[in-house]
Amino acid sequence: MEQGTTPAGDEETAAAVLPLLGGPGNVRSVAACMTRLRVEVHDRARVRDEALRALPGVLGVVDDPESVQVVLGPGRVTGVARHLERLTVATAPPLTGDALAARGAALRAGRRARNATPGKLLLRRIAQVFVPLIPALTGCGLVAGLAGLLTTLHRAPGLVPALTAIASGFMALLAVFVGYGTAREFGGTPVLGAAVAAVVVHPGVSHVDAFGVGLAPGQGGVLGALAAALLAVGVERVCRTVVPAALDTLVTPLLTVLLPGLVTLYGLMYAAGAVSSATGRFATWLLANGGAVAGFVLGGLFLPLVMLGLHQALIPLHATLIAEQGATPLLPLLAMAGAGQVGAALAVYVRLRRNESVRAVVRSALPAGLLGIGEPLIYGVSLPLGRPFVTACAGGAVGGGVVGLLGQLGGAVGSTAIGPSGWALFPLLKDGHGPVHAAAVYGAGLLAGYGAGFVLTYCFGLSRHVRRQHSGA
Repeated sequence: MEQGTTPAGDEETAAAVLPLLGGPGNVRSVAACMTRLRVEVHDRARVRDEALRALPGVLGVVDDPESVQVVLGPGRVTGVARHLERLTVATAPPLTGDALAARGAALRAGRRARNATPGKLLLRRIAQVFVPLIPALTGCGLVAGLAGLLTTLHRAPGLVPALTAIASGFMALLAVFVGYGTAREFGGTPVLGAAVAAVVVHPGVSHVDAFGVGLAPGQGGVLGALAAALLAVGVERVCRTVVPAALDTLVTPLLTVLLPGLVTLYGLMYAAGAVSSATGRFATWLLANGGAVAGFVLGGLFLPLVMLGLHQALIPLHATLIAEQGATPLLPLLAMAGAGQVGAALAVYVRLRRNESVRAVVRSALPAGLLGIGEPLIYGVSLPLGRPFVTACAGGAVGGGVVGLLGQLGGAVGSTAIGPSGWALFPLLKDGHGPVHAAAVYGAGLLAGYGAGFVLTYCFGLSRHVRRQHSGA
């Protein structure tokens, strides 16, 4: 501050600070600590830091990519924060569904740009290997669920073996489909990838004895098939480059099947089998000994994982657990994140009772959210509003903790397929006590997630200026 300059009053300082923060439409929330005014903004680039530092009474501006921290000193900061929040409420443009949609689209574009790293792109490509398989996994999982229900009810015993065969046929050849999709996604010939991956499930591997340890059909599962097909793609690319054109149609398929096939039999199946078995054992141990904590963490962190693009890595893990154990116990826990979203959206709907535009967005996105399709709620409601995204994560953590605790006490609940969640997951649930018990455990988690997401969002998920402007609170 220049010599002889007199600091303005709290109200004048707030009025001078607001346009330098990008205007009321750029202010998400205002808070005060001992010496600093902390302002969360939608677009940090619109903040004029140097102009803020030059204001009389401003002692400094702390450089922070997520918020603006204006140093005012003890005593003054509380009064300036109060006036700034009042000015923001009075002059902020109306919060509308269109504004939320635009804000959500910008956030989605920004997340996609930040997620375009080599590692995350690789995870996304691996995930794309499994995405086309989800309809078959879902269909076979539903048939398996029907067979289990008939067995539990002691109905139609002659039909159960047929249903079991229908449900198991695809799973028995899952490695072949993974090999086909891997080669297609990574630029190889799909049928060659399938041919190499088929080695993993062929009964004849039981006659292969390497290092004094025999192989079993299916050893290594989808991980072995994925690795085998990736190796086949690499061999094929080299062959296409070095093999003369006259011999390409014969030599390239030969080497692409032979070399990766041998590596698969004498290396990959052993390594992938060890990883698959360890994964299954660890998941079982984790849920049996720390189900509540594991569920709390997984349910609470899944939405941030989606934001970071790291959830793609879970798809091969789910597929491995389904192949190893017949179900993935992780999916019911992760699905609780969607329950937290639904509860948060309902709280926004109730809190902003005078804002029909935002309520219309919630109404349109809520049915998809109940069925486990979370993007409309994430990018249409919770993430653009900011705080509801955090409280939704907390609601998901509570739901995951409940499912984990009940599973720890009575046996973990798993899903026989990947893809569906929310209410759509009920027919795919499986545990050691039958479908009714599995549905009860999962339903209890959903209710806990809905309730926690609603209460936390209702109490803490909307800032005072949003509530005052749009609900009369």
